Amino acid sequence: MSREPVKPLKIAVLISGSGRTLKNFLDLAAEGSLPVDVRLVISSSPTAGGLQYAVDAAVPTEVLIRKNFSSAQAYGDAIFAACRAAGVDFVAMAGFLKLAPVPDDFAGRVVNIHPSLIPAFCGHGMYGHRVHEAVLEYGAKVAGVTVHFVDNEYDAGPIIWQQPTPVFDDDTADTLAARVFEVEKEAYPHVLKLLAAGRIKLDGRRVRIVAGRPRGGAMIDD
Repeated sequence: MSREPVKPLKIAVLISGSGRTLKNFLDLAAEGSLPVDVRLVISSSPTAGGLQYAVDAAVPTEVLIRKNFSSAQAYGDAIFAACRAAGVDFVAMAGFLKLAPVPDDFAGRVVNIHPSLIPAFCGHGMYGHRVHEAVLEYGAKVAGVTVHFVDNEYDAGPIIWQQPTPVFDDDTADTLAARVFEVEKEAYPHVLKLLAAGRIKLDGRRVRIVAGRPRGGAMIDD
């Protein structure tokens, strides 16, 4: 008996830089191995390299620059208004470096990936190579990625999925970053597949991966 196909998850992707994660999503979706429909790409920078990936894939883009808004709240309002207009189910932050408060109607519908095993090496100002340099300086033996729901603080939302990778004695920030990104290329799509299949249940801070539930998004217990 064949399985019922998973309906593609309509997503907006938020970026600030190179867009490597966005490209990974687009490539996997194009080859049919990731059930997502990228409806919108929002960048916090007009020079973000990832914008070209969206253009090449005929995905609409918007550039929303934080300094053009009076507050973080106003900035978040603009971002999520664009997401509503695009009719997305979920918002995936992918190297997005700005704080954007999540409105009530998007609670449990915004996810992010961070290049460490939260709660280690995370929080405001911890991004990119800063994370990998901190891991090496501390002498940690394991690095990795965390996919989590987004709330109104940096890297503080409920954890959905964590995936480790070893730290080697001869690692540099560059070599560690490259290995962590290879893990990210597996972990983030895995979570999006679970969301598309309706297999993620959010209960307070606890996230459970379940089977045989209604498809499409996260279930939230009140």
